[in-house]
Amino acid sequence: MDIKPLGDRVLIEVVEDELSKQGLLYIPDTAKEKPQQGKIVAVGKGRYEDGKLVPLDVKEGDVVLYGKYAGTEIKHNGKDYLIVRESDILAIFSK
Repeated sequence: MDIKPLGDRVLIEVVEDELSKQGLLYIPDTAKEKPQQGKIVAVGKGRYEDGKLVPLDVKEGDVVLYGKYAGTEIKHNGKDYLIVRESDILAIFSK
């Protein structure tokens, strides 16, 4: 089963930080902040403005920065994903 976002939504695979140790101290999972970056794995068709379809500025494979409390979290096949609107994406990391 694949997930295909609708409209101006995108599906982001959440990139977890590998940081679990700060100096000599270990940071428990409950104290970690929610990650704010991920890789886009699927995009919707776009949004309609004045009856015309406007394609999205992001594409599959882009690594993006999104708002801290944006989107809806889902788990699929053991991976964490986030579905957000394109307007919740703050930046695209350049390669």
